[in-house]
Amino acid sequence: MTSESLKTTDTNKKTEKKKSAKKETVKKKSGKKPRVTKAEKEKQQLALAIVNRLKEAYPDVDCTLEYDQAWKLLVSVRLAAQCTDARVNVVVQDLYAKYPTQAALAEASVEDIEAIVRPCGLGPSKARDISACMKILQEEHGGQVPDNFDALLKLPGVGRKSANLIMGDVFGQPAIVTDTHCIRLVNRMGLVDGIKEPKKVEMALWNLIPPEEGNDFCHRLVEHGRAVCTARTKPYCEKCCINDICKRNGI
Repeated sequence: MTSESLKTTDTNKKTEKKKSAKKETVKKKSGKKPRVTKAEKEKQQLALAIVNRLKEAYPDVDCTLEYDQAWKLLVSVRLAAQCTDARVNVVVQDLYAKYPTQAALAEASVEDIEAIVRPCGLGPSKARDISACMKILQEEHGGQVPDNFDALLKLPGVGRKSANLIMGDVFGQPAIVTDTHCIRLVNRMGLVDGIKEPKKVEMALWNLIPPEEGNDFCHRLVEHGRAVCTARTKPYCEKCCINDICKRNGI
């Protein structure tokens, strides 16, 4: 191949790349949303129906972790890992009796914190995270819990589930809290298909649940999972408010 042929080939390739890039730019500027498939549309309709029925069945919902200050919810949600909310609510009473303020808890030794929170399980790691988290709030945030999702994720012991809970319950922002009840029920109902990883479930639900409904929807799943769509016993489908539309996966 001659040098002129090579130059022509290179020029053609560059022209094609420019055309391709231009097409992508036009697509982006057009603002067209990806086409929704029939299956996706049906799933969105199912999600809306479930949201509305759960809202009727459980009109007044709230976080089952008891707290009166944002930093206390951070403590409780860390203790709630592999522990019941009911036990956490009891344990934190002893914790705050000894360390009533965020500053006091930040100054407490990890060993002293662990001695109190041990009944919640995973005492050493939870105590370390709580201690480090309170110190960072004091030193870097002026004692305030940040109202930014990414900033929350930087706090020790705070993952996506915890950050979403704080954003939704404390700051009233859209949130999807993928706890064990949520993951189990949305799979059973047919909103997601065999997805167990919390972040993947969260991302799938963002596409199905209206943002303003997300936080309360997840609280309602907790209530429904405890009262009707149980895990350790056969679910009470006969008295379920979504009996006729639930996919009943795994039942």
